[in-house]
Amino acid sequence: MGKEGRGETRLGGVVRVAAVRTVLPEHHYDQHQITEAVVSATRADRRVVERFHAAARVGGRYLSLPIDKYANLDGFTTANDAYIEAASSLGERAVRDALEASGVDASQVDQLVFCSSTGVATPSPDAALAQRLGLRDDVKRVPIFGLGCAAGAAGLSRLYDYLRAWPDQAAVLVCVELCSLTAQRDDGSLANLVASGLFGDGAAAVVAVGAGRGTDGPGPGRWGPRIVATRSKLYPGTARLMGWDVGEHGFRIVLAADLVDHVEATLAGDVAAFLGEHGLSPGEVSSWVCHPGGPKVIEKVAEAFALDDGELDLAWDSLRKVGNMSSVSVLNVLEETIERRRPREGENGLLMALGPGFSAELLLLRW
Repeated sequence: MGKEGRGETRLGGVVRVAAVRTVLPEHHYDQHQITEAVVSATRADRRVVERFHAAARVGGRYLSLPIDKYANLDGFTTANDAYIEAASSLGERAVRDALEASGVDASQVDQLVFCSSTGVATPSPDAALAQRLGLRDDVKRVPIFGLGCAAGAAGLSRLYDYLRAWPDQAAVLVCVELCSLTAQRDDGSLANLVASGLFGDGAAAVVAVGAGRGTDGPGPGRWGPRIVATRSKLYPGTARLMGWDVGEHGFRIVLAADLVDHVEATLAGDVAAFLGEHGLSPGEVSSWVCHPGGPKVIEKVAEAFALDDGELDLAWDSLRKVGNMSSVSVLNVLEETIERRRPREGENGLLMALGPGFSAELLLLRW
């Protein structure tokens, strides 16, 4: 951004996060239980699976189905049917909770952004979700597929874009990721074994409002930050770092071993350039809302910005408690930041997530 972006930084932003809520499936399993199930399903070497699962530093995860029911998913069709059913339920719960917390009524929602990369449907799940929630029939729906772990941050940016144009309106983002339903029982690759120890299921919703309206919620002290500016970064020639190979088997994970090397080589410079356009340096950011992609990614972020005073504790907590929930995770960390470690008024924050493309999504926040 040029002069316009710097002006918004001085004004403190034009879009406000009114509420964030995360919901989880009812089926919770400790990591060792999931490890046993993966060994049984893939027939991979137990020692290898245990090593990867321990390295993920995940204590437990929530799954869409009881763990013994995954053997019944005999193909992409049955897995995707389970996705559609569970995504509708979790998404509805997340949006209802966020609307209640924000004080925005369902009838006041003007835009609905739906992000997911772990299942497909046409019409997209947000069509049924809008009707279940009682949204108006002229709500503007924006379904987004394929941004993976970056989609929570990218979805916030799309709310920001919309509410800058329509400042008297309200918008909702809902992310639903059911990573367990993409599990490949016949895939003994290292990428699949790493993923089987890392990813979990969940949903999160965000309610945001433009500068021209408020809410009837609990008051600004309970609201989230203002979104001041956003930045998307797409790295050419990196398509095979992360993503899916899609076929009759469904979604087969692509996860390159040198992904962390790319993060190390590019992230610090890109963040510094983004902040610099708004008259800031990384040292002037007091709140870091980072997607917990995995232990090595969090460690590289900490190293890149000399974050050694607990700034990433909430990212570590999210990873340990629920695993990597793809697009949902950065929103979960944002919710925990608002509820547990809310910065002082006027402080700067940075929200970031990385995903397929390979890409980065950055948002400058003002508390």
